[in-house]
Amino acid sequence: MKYPVPGLFISALCLFASFAAPAATQQFPLTIEHKFGTTIIEAKPKRVATVDYAGADDLLALGVQPVVFRYWYGDYPRALWPWAGALLEETPPILRGDIDFEQVAAVDPDVIIALWSGITEDDYQKLSLIAPVVAVPEGEGDFNLPWDRRALLTGRALGLEEPARQQVAAINERLADIAAGRPEWTGKTVAIAHAWRSAAEPGAYTSNDVRMQILEQMGFLTAPAVDALMTSGDEFSVALSPEDLSPIDADLLIWLTTGPWDNVINMAAHPFLAATREARDVYVGAEITGAFSHSSLLSLPYAIDTLASMIEVALDGDPTTHADDRPVELARASAQ
Repeated sequence: MKYPVPGLFISALCLFASFAAPAATQQFPLTIEHKFGTTIIEAKPKRVATVDYAGADDLLALGVQPVVFRYWYGDYPRALWPWAGALLEETPPILRGDIDFEQVAAVDPDVIIALWSGITEDDYQKLSLIAPVVAVPEGEGDFNLPWDRRALLTGRALGLEEPARQQVAAINERLADIAAGRPEWTGKTVAIAHAWRSAAEPGAYTSNDVRMQILEQMGFLTAPAVDALMTSGDEFSVALSPEDLSPIDADLLIWLTTGPWDNVINMAAHPFLAATREARDVYVGAEITGAFSHSSLLSLPYAIDTLASMIEVALDGDPTTHADDRPVELARASAQ
């Protein structure tokens, strides 16, 4: 299912960013501490590279054209999803798979953003020979940095901290409005599940994951049984047993997909979940799953109102109603 861009929210966000009062100019040189050490950015960058998955989104939201960016997933022109594609003026080199250091060096960047990239110490050292690198802060997992801190750190590194702050504030205000308008959600438990590879390999996202953090801003609590499956404490995702899906049997269960629903439907334990039997589950199709997963300044305005509407119907107490992307087989079952 294709969804229209939530025009009122995005328009308001753009206006907020465009017409806010000018802020004081950031001062350079700029020092940024991170888990690999200290990076000094001597002057406001003009040529910006990103090795982050979904890294182009926040740059484009801030009016910056990346000189190179990294493909994550999805079959879209120029490797950008619908909320971002129209903002890219030209097609720069696109990193696919492992980082091609020569490809990054060839575009002669002034700074390299690596806040959601999974780079190693060795990768950092190689990238630092090309340009200053902005890496994940000390104490954060490679993919645990909350969406708003990621955007603010990106903005700060580019000398655009105030525009980033304005856009973050607009999204946070919308999330707060959603929570305030649905007080019955506060304190309810939620699980976000997936079966990307097969029905035999289900998984769920922990409270360290950016998607779960968005739902917590809407008032929900991460299902404790999911977090209990963590071993190191910093995992953003944990594996589930296909025979025992009880950890995700929360007040609200959200399934994400990048394609057909076969893997979920074919899980033998799936129909026995209380959340499934009572239709307190939400099936989010590929496009909104992508926007939710990117959790960027561009994708969140695109996704959160649609996601909130799906959740609202799932929790309306009527198991025969739904407003999500559930497969036909489940839609028929819930109507009976």
